[in-house]
Amino acid sequence: MPNIRSSADLRNGYNEISTFCHTYNEPVFITKNGKGDLAVMSIEAYESLVGRFELYDLIKDGLSDVEKGNTRPFSEAMASIRERRRK
Repeated sequence: MPNIRSSADLRNGYNEISTFCHTYNEPVFITKNGKGDLAVMSIEAYESLVGRFELYDLIKDGLSDVEKGNTRPFSEAMASIRERRRK
């Protein structure tokens, strides 16, 4: 269940919200005048989320290369890497 707090709670209970975010690695949703306004999370949770998005983009690019035929056998790729290392 999401943790939803008011903007007054953020102002008056920052330490409690920070502790929650770090302990549970989940965002806290902040409301303003009864409506959703912000999502607050730890830096670690944010970096993990961004990292996943970057990974998904790389996977998508790789699948696109496969569809277009922009691939080569693993043995050829490894031979090319070994050749570059020798230089």
